[in-house]
Order: sequence, then C-alpha cells, then structure tokens
Amino acid sequence: MASATRATSRPIIPQHIAETVIAARSYADDAVIYDAFKWLRENMPLGVAEVEGFDPMWIVTRHADIREVEKNAKLFHNADFNPVLNDRASDDFTREMTGGSVSGLASLTYMDPPVHQQYRMLTANWFLPGKIGKLEDQIRVLAKQSVEHFLSFDGECDFVRDFALHYPLRVIMTLFGVPPEDEPKMLKLTQEFFGGHDPEEQRDEMKDDPVAAAKMWAAALEDFFQYFDALAEKRRAEPQDDLLTLIANSRINGAPIGRDEANGYFVAIATAGHDTTSSSVTGGMHGMIEFPENFEKVKADPAMIPGLVDEAIRWTSPVKHFMRNATQDVEVGGQLIRSMDRLMMCYPSGNRDEAVFDDPDRFDITRSPNKHIAFGFGPHMCLGQHLAKLEMRILFEELMPHIASIELAGPPKLVEANFVGGYKSLPVRFRKA
Repeated sequence: MASATRATSRPIIPQHIAETVIAARSYADDAVIYDAFKWLRENMPLGVAEVEGFDPMWIVTRHADIREVEKNAKLFHNADFNPVLNDRASDDFTREMTGGSVSGLASLTYMDPPVHQQYRMLTANWFLPGKIGKLEDQIRVLAKQSVEHFLSFDGECDFVRDFALHYPLRVIMTLFGVPPEDEPKMLKLTQEFFGGHDPEEQRDEMKDDPVAAAKMWAAALEDFFQYFDALAEKRRAEPQDDLLTLIANSRINGAPIGRDEANGYFVAIATAGHDTTSSSVTGGMHGMIEFPENFEKVKADPAMIPGLVDEAIRWTSPVKHFMRNATQDVEVGGQLIRSMDRLMMCYPSGNRDEAVFDDPDRFDITRSPNKHIAFGFGPHMCLGQHLAKLEMRILFEELMPHIASIELAGPPKLVEANFVGGYKSLPVRFRKA
C-alpha cells in the first residue's frame, strides 16, 4: 500500500455481479455468491459497485488486499460511516433514529483509534488464551450435555436447530451470567439482529417494509438494551465472577463507561459470540459430510480436530463483510482509493482466494498453514477468536467418538444475510458409534 497522487480510472463492476455481492439473498446460495466472488478475483479483484439505492463502494475480494486494508486502522476507518453495509433508505432511517449518525451501536466494530484501543483493552486480558484455557472444564461440561441431547434424537435431527444453535449460546450466556431461562430470548433477538433481510426472520409488522432490516436491527437492539440495562444494574450492585460484571463495572480515565458503550459490548458478545460459532460448527459437520475423507481422518486421529476447527471457520466464513472508508488518497492493489471512498471487505472471498489456498472450495482439515481471515486481521481482529476455537475443539472432541457415520437427510438451508450469517437448517441422519 502506498499514498497515491496519480490519476486512475475506476473499474466499474458489471451490474449483475455487483448486485449479487451486495444482495442478502445471494448468501443463501453458496454457488451464487462464490461464483460471483471467483469472477471478481479473476477479473476485477478491486472494483467499484454502483447499485441503485446504495452509495458507490469498492468491493475488495483478494486475501492480500483485505489484509492490507485491515491492518491499517489509521488509513481506513470504521466509524466515519456505518461499518455494516446498508442501502441509503436504511441509513436515512438510522440517522433519524440516532439524531444524525449512521453508526447506531457503540461497540468495538464502530470505533476507531484511539477510542477503539481504550475499549478493547477493557476485556482483552479476559479473552487471552491463558485465561480462556482455564474455562475448559466448565465448557466441556456444557459440551457433554449438548452431545447427550444430540444423541437422544436416535439417528435423525436438524443439526442446526436441534444442536449447533444451542451449545455456543449456552457457553456465552454462562460466561456472561445470563440465566438459562433467558436463553431463548437471546437466541431470538440474535436471529432478528443479524437476519433482518431474511423474510423468515422478520417480525410480522415489518414484512414488505423497504427498510425492514434497519427496523429489525433497531427493534432488536432496543430489546437487548432493556434486558442488559437491568442485568448490568444488578451486577453493579452485586458483582459476580462473570464477564458481564467486568464490563458493567469498567472505567476509562477514571470514569465509568457509558450506557451505550456498555450495552454495545454486551450486544456484540451476546450476538456474534455465539451465532458465528454455531455456523462454524455446522459448517464443519457439513464439510465432513460433503468431503467424507475428513470425517474418517478425525475418527482415526482426534489430534486432527484443531485442523477441523480452522477449516470449518474458513470454509463457512460466518462474517460476510465489514465496511471501511479511506481517510486519505491511497493506493491498494494497484487502484487509487480516494479519501472517504468506502470499501466492502468480502471475507468469504478472501478465504477462497486461489493465491493463498490450494483447491479453495474443497474442505480439507489437513490444510496447513490455514491463513484464513474469518476473524479479520489487524487491530480489529475478533476479540473472542480463542474462545470460539476452544468451544469448537471441545465440542468435536466430545461429539465425534459417538458418531459412526453421518449423512444429509435433506438440503442445507442458509440465512439470507450479507453481514453475519450461516446455516438455518442442516437435516442429518447419523449412526451412533
């Protein structure tokens, strides 16, 4: 990357390709979205999408270019605009709701330096591998309970709805200190928060609304805030040894963090902290079904499970994008990016980049090194990555010895979501070991 002063033309992405990458419905069909990404990597790896109803944006599809942008938080900001892609109508709705800002959530992904680093450090030590590793026994108990429940279906179930959705949720809510009876509420709000473009996730009163996704996001956010306001107040009055207490009682420069910042933390962890993990767990099993030699390798050698975990995360890529904007004229991948130009970082495309991954569409747990960017890269790299990988490793360690074989019992179904999304359903038929 270099500062750029020379003039250059803006490569305009063909309309049908641009619309495919931006449309939430495209992500419900891997063949559709990955074909579009492949075309872009081969023909226009850094081009401009001009789609009706949206501001123009650069679509970043190569692994190297995504890393280059991600690692420099001074040249590429999150918070000047919304770091999540919306159409103009939805951004207008958010401005009306917030009094002028399109950044409607005070979480880490909506922050830039130096504020981002200040807030990230509040919990950074809690998420370090050494600290997370001490939770293994506690998490393993939850994994054993989940596997026991899975096996109770006696040969056939929906791997998502009956199993994968609930274990990561239980882990996060246990570490948070959220009571088990409130978990269904947390799950429903998360599905609404991330699935606002999916007709099956939309609230009845918002169906057919042109800004339904933005309204769903706002409604779920308000429900989250009301819930965590009450829980945080309890933790301030009666602190406990949990993550919610740590955040609720955090201070910056000697002053308590604000309500919006505390709730931003709570919502980010309570949503992305389990939704992405459940998608990756499901993707790992789906990958082993589609490429069964991997299933046999894990059965023969449980030491292969860490490779399974990384490959599941790469192959699934639950986080589909984040947005950035340039803070000055700069060159990326041979293209001149003007100050305040917006860029859409397409992580699933980077994780299928042929320049980095041999046979990238193949699920291969022996892939090494596995340099996926599903957790991002640089200062905004996912805070909870070590917890997610620990959860997945433990779950597969507990699950795999109990399954002799597994196959699809129906077609997989994916969520219509261009931000965070994954499996909605994975019907399976299995034989116990």
